[in-house]
Amino acid sequence: MADIEDLKKDLQRLRDEVEVRMHLASLEAKDEWRELEGKWDRFSAKAGLDNSAESVGQALGLLGDELKQGYRRLRDALKD
Repeated sequence: MADIEDLKKDLQRLRDEVEVRMHLASLEAKDEWRELEGKWDRFSAKAGLDNSAESVGQALGLLGDELKQGYRRLRDALKD
């Protein structure tokens, strides 16, 4: 479960960085942010579960990767 915790910390850092820049973002970026926030909520809820089933872990990893790509895409688009 340490891998999930590391992924969660990495995602939280990226999320915080993007959130700071969102006040100047375009409408398109804000729409993507809202979509990512829904995925973040699902990820956070599932990451808190103490379930070691392999399929849950794989699904969570895929969702985490999708979140990471989305946050990085937004961060890069919002750079000054």
